[in-house]
Amino acid sequence: MPQNAWTSWPLREALSREGISDARLWIGRAVRVLLLAGMLWSTFSEPAFRGWGLPAGCAGIVLSALLFVHFFRTTRRHMLWPSIGLFVLLEGAAFAFHAAGARTPAVVLWCGCAIAGMERLPLMAALPCSAAALGAYATVANDDWLTTVATTAGLGLAGYVLRLDAEARGNSVRLLAQERAARKAEAETAALAERGRIAREIHDVLAHSLSAQLVHLEAARLLIQRSTDLEADRDQILDRVVACRGMAREGLDGTREALSALRGEMAPVEDYLRQLATSEGAQLEVTGERRPMAPDADLTVRRVAQEAMTNVRKHAAGARVSLLLEYAEGQVGLVIRDRGGRGKPGELAKSGSGYGLLGMRERAELLGGTLESGPDEEGFMVRLRVPA
Repeated sequence: MPQNAWTSWPLREALSREGISDARLWIGRAVRVLLLAGMLWSTFSEPAFRGWGLPAGCAGIVLSALLFVHFFRTTRRHMLWPSIGLFVLLEGAAFAFHAAGARTPAVVLWCGCAIAGMERLPLMAALPCSAAALGAYATVANDDWLTTVATTAGLGLAGYVLRLDAEARGNSVRLLAQERAARKAEAETAALAERGRIAREIHDVLAHSLSAQLVHLEAARLLIQRSTDLEADRDQILDRVVACRGMAREGLDGTREALSALRGEMAPVEDYLRQLATSEGAQLEVTGERRPMAPDADLTVRRVAQEAMTNVRKHAAGARVSLLLEYAEGQVGLVIRDRGGRGKPGELAKSGSGYGLLGMRERAELLGGTLESGPDEEGFMVRLRVPA
């Protein structure tokens, strides 16, 4: 047996009432009450307690019960020497009862000490303490030697069985507490992940729309402020306002789409890409066997396409854009290419936070995918791969 098994205490959960059913608690209390009642009854029935000995015997029994209560508390706190000291006091009380001729209280104390010591003390202290209590009981037993040996061995075994049962219960209580803590941590992690997901959706949906609206509104403000003939500049101002309204509508549509995605209510990704390609004048090609995707992967494909089209409007106005959605084994790919841009940034080049593709790359990596972007032969290319 390992050394720590001899020196280690039973778990605090094993020495407490945690994990004990109500029925078992009441049974234990009933047994203690019966033992105490039997000891008190013996003070009235035994010849040793007469006259002044009767209150002394009752006081000794009550004191012994209090010592047992303190013994349980000190062992629960893993206080070795105070526990051994209380055990010695209980043994001394048993010897005092035996010397006074009160055999019943002495036997109950010796047997109770043997079982409680084996159950609650470290084995290096439990074995000698229980052996001393059982040895004292064996010396005063009036039965034949075979009955005495069987009784003492049964009491020692009972104490050890109670120890094993308490250890098993303590381990169960501790594992249950750890499981609850793990579930709580998992729930907190899931909440943080969901918050991060919502934050990404807010950025991806609203950042570009709002920044583009600010650009158009600022341009309209400058036209109104600097114009000397508002009627002559009316068409330019109106164009800015109409463009801003279009951006607001796109942002509203994107917000509704994000809410639908968070609720798990999304149209097929092919339909979304087809609608996006039509609105942007791009070409869409779909290859491979179409199949449903996980919501996170589906949403990542949509956001990457949206970000790529926004970047085309910003940096390559007038370019020809093609989208390729590829269903491969174990993954889905999206390739966006632009060709033939005018070579100078569009009006929206200064809008946005500048972290769009970085955010898309982080979104893809969270799913175990990749996102590559860079110059192509005739323009710019964005390639997404996500498990699906």
